[in-house]
Amino acid sequence: MTGWDARFDRDDYVYGTAPAGFLADRAHVLGPGRRVLCVADGEGRNSVHLAGLGHAVTAFDGSAVAVEKARNLAATRGVHVDFNVADIDAWDWSRAFDAVVGIFIQFLGPPARDRMLADMARATRPGGLMLLHGYAPRQVGYGTGGPPDAANMYTAPQLQAAFDGWEILRLADYDAEIDEGIGHNGLSALVDLIARKPGDGGAA
Repeated sequence: MTGWDARFDRDDYVYGTAPAGFLADRAHVLGPGRRVLCVADGEGRNSVHLAGLGHAVTAFDGSAVAVEKARNLAATRGVHVDFNVADIDAWDWSRAFDAVVGIFIQFLGPPARDRMLADMARATRPGGLMLLHGYAPRQVGYGTGGPPDAANMYTAPQLQAAFDGWEILRLADYDAEIDEGIGHNGLSALVDLIARKPGDGGAA
């Protein structure tokens, strides 16, 4: 059993079954009936929420245990998500989506994280949206979730540079209290990005 499988191998949901507050508050920017990719989706709380809003959702995670729990959550909610067991490096990033969503993907160091962001950008169709939400470096001092490595976190300038040329709809660095299972609980240092990819693919 991998480390992530062991983390998710429990009866309850490590990060709860409700979507991240960021996604609950901001999903309206997608518009109706979009094709959405949820990256490193874990136990499915975010993809299931988006499917419940009427989107055609594809999701993947490297943990088979997490994906099985995600499938169970989707069945309980009566929604369909195209769940896949795949690592970040194994995903077919040539598939294009109207929106790509990444929530708390903080397990990658800077080089791998930068490759992932470039891959996520490639998987976003022209005119499509990128939604990212994660921790800022000072989160390490808060100790309320995430890895103990500040280098894995997001900064607003880093995301601004990674999506240079995109239309930035939201870029915010802030503190907030969150209650998302045992994994994310308490005062948290957060960074949000919502950006539209340039191109004539139409509004997303």
